[in-house]
Amino acid sequence: MAEAIFKHKVKEAGLEDKVDTIDSFGIIGFHTGDSPDSRSIRTCHKHGVPINHQSQQISKDDFYKFDYLMAMDEGHLSDLHFSKPRDSKCIVKLFGEWKTDDKLNKVVVDPYYSNSKAFEYNFQQLSHFTDVFIQQELS
Repeated sequence: MAEAIFKHKVKEAGLEDKVDTIDSFGIIGFHTGDSPDSRSIRTCHKHGVPINHQSQQISKDDFYKFDYLMAMDEGHLSDLHFSKPRDSKCIVKLFGEWKTDDKLNKVVVDPYYSNSKAFEYNFQQLSHFTDVFIQQELS
């Protein structure tokens, strides 16, 4: 969902020339090759956001390929910091660091075992974080 929202908002803002690649990864490869959760797809489509992705696991090369790697929670953030090669210039942060709305949580909780309201809340979080990131880092 984060990748879909980010791509959509970058395109809407006409900033595609400032961003080479937008992608998303899992820390572990358990779901590699899977499509997004159907509830993520429904939530994105409800908001007019196209979503087309297959799950993949992050690799060492990604720390050199991307300027930013954004974690959804502290556990993933810790894993990314641990995996980041010393010579990588990639900025690794919690995506929620780009939060200015006190009504939203900084951590994006995996909604898998929850209901559609949790997916909607994640959508609102990720949309907000993306808007703030674009404003602060790309404009």
